[in-house]
Amino acid sequence: MRLILASSNRDKIREIQEIYRDLARDSKLEILAWSEILEPFEIDENGKSFKENALLKSKAVFNALKAQEILEARDIILSDDSGICVDLLGGKPGIHSARYSRGGAEANLEKLRQEVEKLGGISNAHYCACIGISTSIGNYSAHGMMYGKVIAQKRGNNGFGYDPIFIPKGFDKTLAELSSREKNAISHRKIALENAQYLLRSLLEK
Repeated sequence: MRLILASSNRDKIREIQEIYRDLARDSKLEILAWSEILEPFEIDENGKSFKENALLKSKAVFNALKAQEILEARDIILSDDSGICVDLLGGKPGIHSARYSRGGAEANLEKLRQEVEKLGGISNAHYCACIGISTSIGNYSAHGMMYGKVIAQKRGNNGFGYDPIFIPKGFDKTLAELSSREKNAISHRKIALENAQYLLRSLLEK
C-alpha cells in the first residue's frame, strides 16, 4: 500500500516520513514522494484557505495518477499546506507564506523579518498546517496549530522557512535553534499529521 506525498519539498517529505515511521511499519505502508512515480507539474494554489489549497494539491495528484493509469486501488494521496500568520500584520502572510516575496524562501524570511522589525521587533503569531487526503472513496482534511511569537533577529541554522524568527510558546529558542526531534514534537505539521493519522488508520483498515 502506498502513501504518496504531493510535495516536492525534501524537508517536508523527510519530516513526514519521520513522523509516520511507526505508522509505515505497523501498516506495511510505503511512503514516497509523487515525483518518484509521476512527472511533477505546476498546481495552481488559488484556494482561499489552507484547507482549500491542501485539497487542491491532493486532488490534482490523485487525478493525474488516475489519468495516467498508475493509480493503485488503495493509494492514499497526502498533501500539506501551511504557513505563518502574524497578528500585527492582520494574519499575513498566511496562505501566501511560500510566495510572500516572490523571491524564494530566503527572500520570504527577510521580508517578514523586516516587517516585524518595523512593528517593534516582536509580535504574537502562529503556524497553521492543513493536511489534505485524497483517496478513491473521498477527500479528507486535518489541521494543526503552533502558537508563539516572531522576532526581528534570525537565530539558528536548523529547520527551514520562517523557523529562524519564530519562538514557540513555552520556549526561549527559535525553531531553527531546536533539534529536529524537539521541533517535530511540537510543530503544527506534527499536530496536523497526528490528527490525520486517525483518518489514515481508518482508511488503511478498509
